[in-house]
Amino acid sequence: MAAKTRASRTTRTSRRPPRKRSGAVGATRKRAAAATPDVVQAALAAFAHEVRTPLTGILAISDLLATSDLGERERRWADTIKAGAEHLASLATLFVDAAKTGKGANALRQDLFDLRALARSMGDSLAGRAAAKGLQAQVEISGKLSGLVVGDPVRLRAALENLIDNAVKFTDEGGVALAVVPWRPQKGRGKTKDKGRVGVAFAVSDSGIGLTMAEIKRLFRPFTQANVTIAARFGGAGLGLSSVKQLARAMGGDITVAPRRSGGATFTLTVSLDASGSGPSGGCEDPEADAMAALRVLSVEDNPFGRVVLNTILTELGHHAEFIGRGEDAVDRIAQGAFDAVLMDMVLPGIDGIEAIKRIRTMSPPLAQIPIIGVSGRGEDEAASREAGADAFLIKPVSPRALATALLEARRREEAAT
Repeated sequence: MAAKTRASRTTRTSRRPPRKRSGAVGATRKRAAAATPDVVQAALAAFAHEVRTPLTGILAISDLLATSDLGERERRWADTIKAGAEHLASLATLFVDAAKTGKGANALRQDLFDLRALARSMGDSLAGRAAAKGLQAQVEISGKLSGLVVGDPVRLRAALENLIDNAVKFTDEGGVALAVVPWRPQKGRGKTKDKGRVGVAFAVSDSGIGLTMAEIKRLFRPFTQANVTIAARFGGAGLGLSSVKQLARAMGGDITVAPRRSGGATFTLTVSLDASGSGPSGGCEDPEADAMAALRVLSVEDNPFGRVVLNTILTELGHHAEFIGRGEDAVDRIAQGAFDAVLMDMVLPGIDGIEAIKRIRTMSPPLAQIPIIGVSGRGEDEAASREAGADAFLIKPVSPRALATALLEARRREEAAT
């Protein structure tokens, strides 16, 4: 009896404390769960920021490589490398923006871009992947395709890369193809009578394993592969096509798939974009930019890799560069040396680029009038940079042509003011 009594007492007393602890543990878990998204978001933003730095270097060097004496095949390779790095850098920017705003990475951007250039880039991507696997590649881009449009080129490219990757992955012999043509939304989809809209259809075809109608029906469900055998053989979580469909519908289009009689399948992605009759182009053709006299440029850049890239570009342009890593030192260095222009990065240890520009503009003339070009991986920094006193602004990755033009324009403004 005594033993039973001890046992029952032990059981009763041992049940009470866990209830108290469970409340504390539950509250701790809730706080941890609430904090986890912020921690993950911050980690992704930090990772994306670090990844973007070497990517901007790859882009700058590929720009220089493209201007060198290359054969047609080597030039296409350089262009493909550049396009891939551009896409990765843009995706990294999306992560940083999403973490900063807290709105997630699903909000569509409205950027001006060259639709024809994007189509050609995707054709090069498909051709390169096909060649690496020993497949034939066919690319057809309609001559009636619009040029400059407004939309989200980063996510559109990501969707097309997904389709191209699948086409090559599921094809062991034969070939893959990309066709890009104008598209007019059907009734009930998009704005059929809006002349301010541009519809485009991207059809990615392959001669691979093909799909049955039953497989097609479940193909666009999240985390679903066409069948277990395909998942085991080729891998993948099956999430990509679901994301592509969501994006297509968000952009006023859709994605469809149809089996091909000769084997394989054709995926057709349609989107509706805003038309743009004019706007800034990717490169500024200014013949005087190449003939500009050599300048002595002070670059305020703390990242070693970024310094190498900027030094390479400036040297190729015929200029002389000196680098410092902190914004606080900019005023003293300008006062000591006869510089012709300043490249000011926005993200620096200590004071940021905005504050550094303000301090330079408070110097005594003529030092206060020195041309300053703000540089940042974030487009939204431009307004604050110019308000602080910058004469021009460049978004990373900085191209040689854009930097040459910005230096020329900044010098012209300085000459006009004196």
